[in-house]
Amino acid sequence: QVQLIESGGGLVQAGGSVRVSCATSGRTFSSYAMGWFRQAPGKEREFVAVIGWLGTTLYADSVKGRFTISRDNAKNTVYLQMTSLKPEDTAVYYCALGRSLAVFTTTPKSLDYWGQGTQVTVSS
Repeated sequence: QVQLIESGGGLVQAGGSVRVSCATSGRTFSSYAMGWFRQAPGKEREFVAVIGWLGTTLYADSVKGRFTISRDNAKNTVYLQMTSLKPEDTAVYYCALGRSLAVFTTTPKSLDYWGQGTQVTVSS
């Protein structure tokens, strides 16, 4: 059974940093893209960042220059380092796996696997 387990969320002050992680289990996801979405209260889920198997990255404009996505293929784990956090970054952050980077920004509902989410709260 495939599982995506997020960790590392929590409460952080505005301007601070936090790193969230997503570890996969159940199979090896060679060549898959791994990425992050977020959903704030009362809003739709939105794309945050994605990284391909060879390290190609895409970011939402709202997080460019502040967030960094990375992955450890040996550990089947993806990370999202968030810096210069703002209250509007408050959301549940979900990781996902897909067959290409493009799916994350075009048809996210067709992504193969999703995690359960981890809460990140940024206080002002």
